[in-house]
Amino acid sequence: MNTDIGLLMEYLPFIIPLALLQFGLAIFSVIHVIRHPHYRFGNQVMWLLIVLLIQFIGPLIYFVAGRGDEDGRID
Repeated sequence: MNTDIGLLMEYLPFIIPLALLQFGLAIFSVIHVIRHPHYRFGNQVMWLLIVLLIQFIGPLIYFVAGRGDEDGRID
């Protein structure tokens, strides 16, 4: 019989790496947003909120759509 704790223990080997990946991606994205002030869309506060509040998808959206060029050019 599966209890809630038993079910959690069964999926724990999958949950822990995904949680670590999400946390690492969020920290990396926040550091990048703070250090690089050039964005294609929006401003720094908007991107920080997106990265921190939209779990896992927010950092991916930032790196695909929001990040500007390293030399400051925005196409």
